Amino acid sequence: MRLRMRTLATMLAAPLFAAGCGAGEKTDEERGKEVAQGMQASIGAEIDAWHAAAQKMMDAAPTPQGRGWDAKLDAEALEKMRAAWGETRATYEHIEGAVAPLFPDIDASTDARYEAFLVELGNEADPDPFDGKGVTGMHGIERVLFSDTTPAAVVTFEEGLPGYSKAAFPATEEEAARFKGELCGLLVSDIASLQSQWGSAELDLPGAFDGLISLMNEQHEKVNKAATGEEESRYSQKTLADLRANLVGTSKIYALFQPWITSKEGGDHVDGEIQAGFATLETAYDAIDGEAIPAPPETWSSTNPTEEDLKTPFGKLFLTVSDAVDPERDGSVVFEMSEAADLLGFPEL
Repeated sequence: MRLRMRTLATMLAAPLFAAGCGAGEKTDEERGKEVAQGMQASIGAEIDAWHAAAQKMMDAAPTPQGRGWDAKLDAEALEKMRAAWGETRATYEHIEGAVAPLFPDIDASTDARYEAFLVELGNEADPDPFDGKGVTGMHGIERVLFSDTTPAAVVTFEEGLPGYSKAAFPATEEEAARFKGELCGLLVSDIASLQSQWGSAELDLPGAFDGLISLMNEQHEKVNKAATGEEESRYSQKTLADLRANLVGTSKIYALFQPWITSKEGGDHVDGEIQAGFATLETAYDAIDGEAIPAPPETWSSTNPTEEDLKTPFGKLFLTVSDAVDPERDGSVVFEMSEAADLLGFPEL
């Protein structure tokens, strides 16, 4: 879980807002209940899809007899597993804003990055990268699954981490069995635990909306870290796919709030700016082929990029995303979503 610009308060039960309305109009309390019900159903369906994708990935994991993984002999199984990993990742990105604050332990187990786990291990190496302890979750699986194609820049970044150990395929039959049953099995069981708890979780709408704002703030962070080899889905080079999935998930949940926002004075304008911001990001992401963020130029500086570097595909993406989510720029997605929160009477968290 990444740090967020605005703190996500507990999303457990909180009173909905009520306000007087004219005859025939819905009250804020009624609109709030509609949003909460929509979120319960929408996110619940995404959690189910997340679990199904993780199970598919686990089922595809090869368990050869008498040997570990072989890139050629196990090519078909590895291809299926990698495709299922992408599905698993995408469904999680749709719901990250809700899952992370409500279920921090599950979020850490399923989504923390390698360097975060090393800190938890006391900056010591994970003694067994294939079991359900130490480095776990989607990125723990990703680090092993894509270890034969991990970019050199990512390896260079991780070599500087205290406790670093080289990633590799399972080398024995026993390691392959542990990878499937323990590492992948833990992810499946973590998501199953979330499934069982989700139906009884009551949503605090200000916290939920703040989660959407935080996901938009993270668009910039995900791009920025690609320049140092520490981006999120760095082993598979699917961080652009993460960005797309984040945007889809945010747009989907925002749509539940949209009628409430547009019912307020000035809400149509704010909504129009937000929709335009979503469209700008979507266009920028669609303009790039594949699932990876374009390679940054060797001379790249996020604090002082040159004019030439900003003309590169990476520079153009960086500039577009930075502008679209700038919290201080009137008209940006983050600025306007904060305005929308004010219209709804949500306190700044």
